[in-house]
Amino acid sequence: LRQRLVTARPMAQDKKLKDAIHNKLVETGEYDRLKELLRQRLVESQWRDSLKQYTMDLIKKKGGDTPFTVEQLTHEITPQGRETVPDDVKSELLAEIRRFVEGLDSSVQAGVES
Repeated sequence: LRQRLVTARPMAQDKKLKDAIHNKLVETGEYDRLKELLRQRLVESQWRDSLKQYTMDLIKKKGGDTPFTVEQLTHEITPQGRETVPDDVKSELLAEIRRFVEGLDSSVQAGVES
């Protein structure tokens, strides 16, 4: 039980930190800028076209006479989409988020880190 509590505490702190960073990103408009940057990079890397082709192939292969629901299709393609995001795109986005957090003034950082 003690080990579970010790393990759960950092996860709760991680979630709190993640939520605080997300809130600051949204409040400042940085979230929308990063979302657009991600969209652009995914298009440039042809990730979007690749996932679209994967989806079309999946529908042809498994669709048959019974069409997929949106939920089923999303469930099927999400793992592929996440696994195939190019590493350089992930790294660029992470670097942008780090720059944002480092650029927060110390009073805001204290709120994010607490």
